[in-house]
Amino acid sequence: MQAYIRIFPLFLALTAIGMVPNAWAADPWRTESLLPPMSASSLVGKETGQPCATALPQTALTPQDAVDLALCNHPQTREVWATARVQAALLGVARAGYLPGIDGRVAVMRNFNDTADVTQRTAALSLSWLLFDAGQRAASVDNAQQLLDAALATRDATVQSLFLAALQTYYNAQATQAAVLAASEAERSAQESLSAAELRYQVGIATPADRLQAQTAASQARLNRQRAEGDARNALGALANALGFPAQTPLQLAALPAEQRLPQDFQQNLDAMIAAAQVRRPDLKAAEAQLQAAEASIAVARAQGRPSLALAAGPSWQRTDGVSSNGSSIGVVLNVPIFSGFENTYRVRSAEAQRDNRVAQRDRLRNQITLDVWRAYQSLTTATQTLQTTRDLLASAEQSARVALGRYKAGVGNVLDLLSAQSALANARVQRIQAELDWNIYRATLAQSMGALDYSLLQAAEEQR
Repeated sequence: MQAYIRIFPLFLALTAIGMVPNAWAADPWRTESLLPPMSASSLVGKETGQPCATALPQTALTPQDAVDLALCNHPQTREVWATARVQAALLGVARAGYLPGIDGRVAVMRNFNDTADVTQRTAALSLSWLLFDAGQRAASVDNAQQLLDAALATRDATVQSLFLAALQTYYNAQATQAAVLAASEAERSAQESLSAAELRYQVGIATPADRLQAQTAASQARLNRQRAEGDARNALGALANALGFPAQTPLQLAALPAEQRLPQDFQQNLDAMIAAAQVRRPDLKAAEAQLQAAEASIAVARAQGRPSLALAAGPSWQRTDGVSSNGSSIGVVLNVPIFSGFENTYRVRSAEAQRDNRVAQRDRLRNQITLDVWRAYQSLTTATQTLQTTRDLLASAEQSARVALGRYKAGVGNVLDLLSAQSALANARVQRIQAELDWNIYRATLAQSMGALDYSLLQAAEEQR
């Protein structure tokens, strides 16, 4: 009975350690320290010490504000962070294999037979410590570490995708607002032409056809303005939704810079840009980590078919029908797998096939990265050229419209020339807006294709304001 009294508190202590994590440590392997902070700023390397943004700013919404809100409020950022936390915990599971395991057992049994009823009480502690496992634990830890690296790299890739999506939505909303201003200006010009046609008709130097054509152009301009306003409202609703707010939330966007300029390092060697992308792209880093994890899985599968050696020890106590007995044991257990129906053979074969699959996925992604950079670079180059061309186009169209209106008012021009010039001006404004939208989006797309999309891109834009 004295042995039972001695062993029972030990049972309680070990149970407390197993059931209450704080009795030992909340994170003894410190796997949580391997995770980055869950904030939008840290997601893209912007260390400001500020918490995640959850409310709209008091000032006009800038692209940087839009990215902050989108990253903080989007459920996918929480999803990828939680996935990384799962992998960090699994790393702790793998490291736990290096520590001994202790189990306790207490039992009370009543045996019934023809002669007498016997009560049997038993208690035992057992310690098991794996001393040698042919590298299985080391491979398991390596596998878990690589999967954690893959999860963190996937998180970075997801963040850059959300970053780009937020910018695209923001710039599209800006473009639709600029389109409303352009449509309003076109409507004003059409109304001015209609007034001039009415005046010429009243003094008898214009035909009814001139007045009707001017009225048609004015009505068409009004229709275009109304449609542009509807597109702008839809774009603002989409932006509010992307930022985590109801679609009807009122938003005030910052104005575009007067002139778009490329960074000084844009016209660099394309081969160097592709090489940099092969190093920086987080999705390729994730693919490499997945490949390394698959290599570790092969080592785990092979080690499972090899001998292992463990230490086993523990005290025991038994009392049966008033008779007590105490005991203890210590020893080593050698486990030698002999035959398992070729299970381990196929485990290794499966792990090797998975490794080959990861190799193919990595190589496919490398080729895709080259294509992504090539396309983004060419698109940005074209957008840059288009930006300059539309600037010249808009200037010439404005001058042509002014001349046509002056000639018409002076009675030396006809209404068709005037309406044609105004239509060309309206088209030039639309093309200018589209060129600015394309330039902003393709610049961000190129940065994302290189794995370099972060707040420095927006800071460079802010310096142009």
